[in-house]
Amino acid sequence: MVPPGSPAGTIRAMSTEELPVSTPLAIDTGRYQESRKVTWVSVAVNLALTLAQVSVGLLANAQSLVADGFHSLSDLIADFLVLVANFHSRHPADARHPYGHQRIETAASFGLGLLLMATGGGILWAAASRIQHLDVLPPVASIALWTAAATLAAKEGLFRFMLRVGERLRSPMLIANAWHARSDAASSLVVTVGIAGSLLGYRFLDPVAALIVGFMILRMGAVFSWDALRELMDEGIAAAEVAAIGDTVRKTPGVIGVHDLRTRRMAQKVLIDVHVQVDGHISVSEGHRIGEEVRRRVLDDHDEVLDLLVHVDPEDDLTAEAAATLPDRAALLAHLRGLLATGQGLPEFDRVHLHYLGLKAEAEVFLPAEIAGDLAAVARLEDCLRRSLPSDPYFRAVSLNLTIAPK
Repeated sequence: MVPPGSPAGTIRAMSTEELPVSTPLAIDTGRYQESRKVTWVSVAVNLALTLAQVSVGLLANAQSLVADGFHSLSDLIADFLVLVANFHSRHPADARHPYGHQRIETAASFGLGLLLMATGGGILWAAASRIQHLDVLPPVASIALWTAAATLAAKEGLFRFMLRVGERLRSPMLIANAWHARSDAASSLVVTVGIAGSLLGYRFLDPVAALIVGFMILRMGAVFSWDALRELMDEGIAAAEVAAIGDTVRKTPGVIGVHDLRTRRMAQKVLIDVHVQVDGHISVSEGHRIGEEVRRRVLDDHDEVLDLLVHVDPEDDLTAEAAATLPDRAALLAHLRGLLATGQGLPEFDRVHLHYLGLKAEAEVFLPAEIAGDLAAVARLEDCLRRSLPSDPYFRAVSLNLTIAPK
């Protein structure tokens, strides 16, 4: 809530305890269960493929098939990382993690990338060593070709299945894991061609295929790690998305300016901070109301937004001269009473609204009801102000208002 007596303040986000089940921070149990089911399917497929590729590759003297088997093994390890991350990221926000645990998905994607890079580097090293000794390489058995073709079909099917579910759930971790499966499908295609060429008498094609597979794995890991690292560094969302959110904020009634719109991703969601400028003479409660309306509209119109923090400004604080040099409320009120009551013996005024605008303040003074009939007293107050304000160091304008109170 905005502190009383200040024309500007921050619209706080609701705490976790205040949030209804339908808010973006609530646990999405269905999403977690479906992600978990898809990942277990991937575990079963990758376990079967790893055992088949490595065992057949060793028996058939097909290094590229063994390399592809290690690629499947990295997929298997990645699947377990996804399961662990999925389990933890489903927990709601708490005192230590007020924005939730979605970043665990990002950390898991970063780990997947590092795993791929390490696997790809190892395959490149082994294939480069093997290609230097082609004359001592044993022939490749034909069973390796059939195993590679079966792997290609299984990996492509797994990719399409996981990608469809990942896009529907808007889970970057599932999408990353799906493309990991596609990289295996692409590498299996290369392996199939390499083994076929080796069976036709071009023995160098098998280690060359292993080199290509290693490079593909290395590159894909670098892409995953870099994308996750950018999110962990709080990189903002695309300019077009920022512009769309800014338009929603500007169209909110009462908003006359928008600046400092900052965004950062948290897995499949976006967190936003924004400053909105409102009329500097409206009440604190009205400014708060405008800020809450901004938050509601953005959350309703942009599904990707997890939460929005709105800071309400009475002026554009990027260009306006700061009011921080002015005294606080107590000092300004004491100074104002001196301006209005010097030697007059007037009663205290009921309340004052202060507006900190630029280098000087403005005041709305509400006089007691008993002064309403004393026109001479009001005239003396106005005369004091006319003489004092032109040279006053703190106030640029003071308005006098009569308080009407029923008996």
